[in-house]
Amino acid sequence: MTARPNVSMAVTQEWVAVCNLSDIVPDTGVCALVHGRQVAVFRLNDGSVYAIDNYDPFSSANVLSRGIVGDLKGELVVASPIYKQHFNLVTGQCLEDAEVSVAVFSVRVEGDMVVVSTNT
Repeated sequence: MTARPNVSMAVTQEWVAVCNLSDIVPDTGVCALVHGRQVAVFRLNDGSVYAIDNYDPFSSANVLSRGIVGDLKGELVVASPIYKQHFNLVTGQCLEDAEVSVAVFSVRVEGDMVVVSTNT
């Protein structure tokens, strides 16, 4: 039996600049293309930012960035503009269907630039 070398794979996190924070109207979202994937980036009134997949699994359309941002029972959510399901901006979980969620991306603001991680 041949011994296999112990190989550890490090996952590198890459950050992609998507827009200026001032380009996003508070309590709305924009869509950004991050390595070929549509990401919905939201800015809240308090200046915090969130990023989730732009793909709505219920309508099979890339529309979540156009949804209405709000608070539903204490959870920060975006309502899909098509069938109105609510997705938690922190976890990506759908509030109406516990078996459905969307990807969540790390996002931060550097100066006035919004940057999104390429890793979910």
